[in-house]
Amino acid sequence: MKVTVVGAGAVGASCAEYIAIKNFASEVVILDIKDGFAEGKAMDLMQTASLNNFDTKITGTTNDYSKTANSDICVITSGIPRKPGMTREELIGINAGIVKSVSENLLKYSPNAIIVVVSNPMDTMTYLVNKSFNLSKNKIIGMGGILDSSRFKTYISKSTGIDQKFIDAMVIGGHGDTTMIPLTSLAKCDGKPLSELLTNDDLLKVASDTMVGGATLTKLLGTSAWYAPGASVSYLVKAILNDTKETLPCSVLLEGEYNSNDLCIGVPVVIGKNGFEKILELDLNEAERLMFQNSVNAVKETNSALSGLI
Repeated sequence: MKVTVVGAGAVGASCAEYIAIKNFASEVVILDIKDGFAEGKAMDLMQTASLNNFDTKITGTTNDYSKTANSDICVITSGIPRKPGMTREELIGINAGIVKSVSENLLKYSPNAIIVVVSNPMDTMTYLVNKSFNLSKNKIIGMGGILDSSRFKTYISKSTGIDQKFIDAMVIGGHGDTTMIPLTSLAKCDGKPLSELLTNDDLLKVASDTMVGGATLTKLLGTSAWYAPGASVSYLVKAILNDTKETLPCSVLLEGEYNSNDLCIGVPVVIGKNGFEKILELDLNEAERLMFQNSVNAVKETNSALSGLI
C-alpha cells in the first residue's frame, strides 16, 4: 500500500516516520515545494530502517506529483501558520489555495485515493475539498478529533493516575480551542465512568486543559506540535489500510446527522478500507447538544471565508 504525505515540515515528517516505523505501508512518498527538502527528510528517515526494523520504502520529491501516482492515501499537511497582522480571511484564502491546488494535483495521479486533511483550519479545509472535487464524501477525512482525543486521554490520565491505554474518551466538534467538545459525560476509565472518579471541578479542568492543549504546546515550543499530530495521522492511516472498523472522531461532511447540514465537523465515524463507512450519532446530553450547535455555528462562520473559492 502506498501513502503520500504532502508537506515535509515537522508534522509531515512525523507522519511519514510513524507510518514507516509501524510497517503497515509498503511505500511512503513525501512531497514538498522546497527544493531538496523532502528528499533530505526521506533520506534521513531511510537511514533509520535497520535501527527501527521497518521495510517501508521512503522517497522524497520536490513538487513532482507523478511520483505520488497510485497512492492509496494522500495526507495533506501543507499550509502556512497565521502571521502577525494577518486576518483570518487572509489565512484561509492562502491555505485554501494551497490545499485546493495540492488536492487537484494528487487526484490527477491517484483518482481513487482517500484524502486525509490536516492543514488548518482543518474543518474548513476538509469542507473545501468536499466542495471542490467530485469525490465520494467517505474518501475525504479531516484529522483533528483523534489528536484532540489523545490529549483528552492524557489529561484524564494525569488527573486519575490511570494508564491511558485503559481510558476510553472522545472529543467531537470543531478542531479549535473554542469549538472542540471533550465528552466528559461519556468518558470511562477501566470501564468506570469518569464522573465517578473526579469531582465536577476536576472534570471541568480536564476539559479546559484539553481545549487549550494545542495552544499550551505552541506557547512552550514557539511553534505547533508535531509528535502527537504525526502519530494521530498514522493511527488513522493504519485504521484505513488495515480495514479495522474502529470508531474514531474525524471531521466529515454532515448531511442531516446531528441535525446539521453542509459542513465538516468532528463526529465519531467507523473507519475502514474505503475511508469512513458510517457516522455514529451519540446520545448527547442537553449541554453537549448546545455546545455542538455552537461549534457548528462557529465552523460555518469560518467556512464563510471560502466565499468565491468553492
